[in-house]
Amino acid sequence: MADPLPLPLPVARYDADTLPGLLAHRYPILLVDRIDVMARGQRVVGHRQVTGNEWATGGVAGFGGAGWEPGLPGVLVVEALAQTSAALLVDLVDTSAGVVGYFAGLERVRLRGRARAGETLALEVTLRAFKRGVAKLRGAARVVDDGRVVATADFTTVVRPRG
Repeated sequence: MADPLPLPLPVARYDADTLPGLLAHRYPILLVDRIDVMARGQRVVGHRQVTGNEWATGGVAGFGGAGWEPGLPGVLVVEALAQTSAALLVDLVDTSAGVVGYFAGLERVRLRGRARAGETLALEVTLRAFKRGVAKLRGAARVVDDGRVVATADFTTVVRPRG
């Protein structure tokens, strides 16, 4: 049997130490654990380990009910995709003066399941178009273990100088 094709290595990585310099979000609203830049300004992949003891997954006492299965709600998966896109956008503009990204719109959102506690999500975001500070992006969230797609969305972000 032939060796599997090697996976491309990231050209940059944002982790727990460097994410605070990229995103204004902090716990408990920071929904991504690590971001790998696969192609600058074109493709990034974020990673999120879903745990069962967080406020968003239903791990808080008294939340849910009979038959409730802890997991990350779909709207928060879409937010995690939007947060992941920040690593893509910084390579499109001059960041020396500082920039702010404004989440402007969602299209073709499909919530296809729930990311359950114990699963790891791969949050892939690719650039479709960038013109005059407006980025059109496409995102897909997949469970790493089985490849199941949890959510997909096209979204628009406006990037403006800070100030």
